[in-house]
Amino acid sequence: MEEILAERGVGVSDEAVRPWCLKFGAPFAKNLGDRRGRLGDIWHLDEMFVSIRGEQHYLWRAVDQDGEVLDIRVQKRRDTCAAQRCFHKLLKGLPYVPCTVVTDRLGSYGAACRNLLPRVVPRQGQRLNNRAGVSHQRTRQRERHMRCFKSPGQAQHFLVVHGPINNLFGLGRHLLPARHYRTRRTQAFATWSEVTGLQEAVWP
Repeated sequence: MEEILAERGVGVSDEAVRPWCLKFGAPFAKNLGDRRGRLGDIWHLDEMFVSIRGEQHYLWRAVDQDGEVLDIRVQKRRDTCAAQRCFHKLLKGLPYVPCTVVTDRLGSYGAACRNLLPRVVPRQGQRLNNRAGVSHQRTRQRERHMRCFKSPGQAQHFLVVHGPINNLFGLGRHLLPARHYRTRRTQAFATWSEVTGLQEAVWP
């Protein structure tokens, strides 16, 4: 952002941009989430280890069959209670339940499903959940750029904002013909302009 603005003759520092992200990021992400249609009915859940100030935490992620990020949670444990908190958040306000839940072999998922989704039998396997695992890669990239997360709260705030925005612009370029990709990119920019209230500006 600092370099994009500098190209247009606006001098700011990264410390000036950071408060903008904190102030506007969450409302933008919420607006995008409100515009989201029905979620997919096949959920892929996975957790990964993150180190925050030398302490071990777990980042729980849920995506649907299309790779759309459904929710991200940072928690200190990966037991049944932690898994149930993830399911509670996913199910909140939904008029339906998923037809399939795909997870790794962690026993916490099975226990949480039995308690909250008794009619849904999770599919468990080491390689069945690659879709959620691949989704973690973008977080690892951001983690390296940010030189690790500074606190669980900061990580949670950033990832909750990053997920919906990445859903909007993560168009799967390698999967689309160029013509279709350009069309979807134009639609994504139009949606972003509506969400942010962005008006066309004439830069000097």
